[in-house]
Amino acid sequence: MKKLLCILLSVMAFSTFAQNKITAIKAGKLFDSEKGVFLNNQIILIKDNLITEVGSNVKIPANAQLIDLSSKTVLPGLIDCHTHITGQPENYMEDLFRKTPIDIAITSHIYAKRTLEAGFTTCRDVGATEYVDIALRNAINAGKIPGPRLYVAGFFIGATGSHGDLTGFSPYVHFQQESGVADGVDGVRKMVRKNIKYGADLIKFGATAGVLTEEESVGAPQYSQEEMNAIVAEAALWGKRVAAHAHGAEGIVMAVKAGVNSVEHGSFLTEEGISLMKEKGTYLVADIYNDDYILSEYSKMGVPQKIIEKEKLVGRTQRENFQKAAKAGVKIAYGTDSGVYPHGDNAKQFFYMVKFGLTPIQAMQAATINAADLIGIKDKAGSISAGKWADLVAIDGDPQQDITLIEKRLTFVMKDGKVYKNQ
Repeated sequence: MKKLLCILLSVMAFSTFAQNKITAIKAGKLFDSEKGVFLNNQIILIKDNLITEVGSNVKIPANAQLIDLSSKTVLPGLIDCHTHITGQPENYMEDLFRKTPIDIAITSHIYAKRTLEAGFTTCRDVGATEYVDIALRNAINAGKIPGPRLYVAGFFIGATGSHGDLTGFSPYVHFQQESGVADGVDGVRKMVRKNIKYGADLIKFGATAGVLTEEESVGAPQYSQEEMNAIVAEAALWGKRVAAHAHGAEGIVMAVKAGVNSVEHGSFLTEEGISLMKEKGTYLVADIYNDDYILSEYSKMGVPQKIIEKEKLVGRTQRENFQKAAKAGVKIAYGTDSGVYPHGDNAKQFFYMVKFGLTPIQAMQAATINAADLIGIKDKAGSISAGKWADLVAIDGDPQQDITLIEKRLTFVMKDGKVYKNQ
């Protein structure tokens, strides 16, 4: 009996220790994303998965596990607000006609792990087939597989013949699977409800035409103002935020008037759109890296030349208008469209954001505190502050001097107090 009691007490003691794990991190430099400054020689105390204290004079408890990053620059865990984390292109025709949702589901965890190890501890996933994104999110949240904390949209909602529909093929080609195609005010409201029913955290819809599909236009509006208004209003009833895929100038203005939280891409953004986005506080999430990858690699994958030509229309203009928006003070959150290019390369966009108008500090804020604000988790993520999730990354060198160090020399990743990478 005494032996059994000793075993029980040991188990209880271990359980209490496991639930009250204390970690102390010594940071050589720490990025204060809220103030936009670097602080030297900081101590970060973590209990379980939450930051409890940060400062230069923090006392390290005797029972704390110590992680020495005193030679590193420590940033909040990075956030990518525009990913398609369940897949990435390999061959145009095979991707369309040979892969099933099962193929996509069974490999999606690979891309989630790569993204996390690249330093992105949180992502929005803005459109996936057959609710694979929801299943992936749930598996990550349950601790079954490693990956970023995901906020997912379910199906991309698009009109018949739109960027969200299969275009350019025979009307006799049918797929026996779900889609996000919806038309009319009642139709789009129902599709919003359906996505939410099956677990979507946010709503994503196509305000305009797009690049990587075969409809004629690259930027024409593809929903009426009434339909866009209905999507945003229905999402609001359920407490959900809305992201609008929008390349064209007219569609951007329509989406902002409807009340979307973010404009994705924003390629043909005009002064009218910029002014309206500033007035409404709408975020711009512009994927200004992937033009290079598309023009370099997509022809090799058998992507139709028509699509390549559309990208040529968009790439340079998008970057120029991003620069105008940044100069005008439009709110910017980091988003890459990863899945259009290989997952794990998300940090390559930092260089382009700095090249086209942001300071290194602003680029890092876009991927931390601004991104957290857009998602609606600013009270939990986006900065290294007491009470927030213990999501941290560390870099060799000073990204304020060379922003590409985030891409090239990120050596440490912690999410929820657990270390996933430590070189």
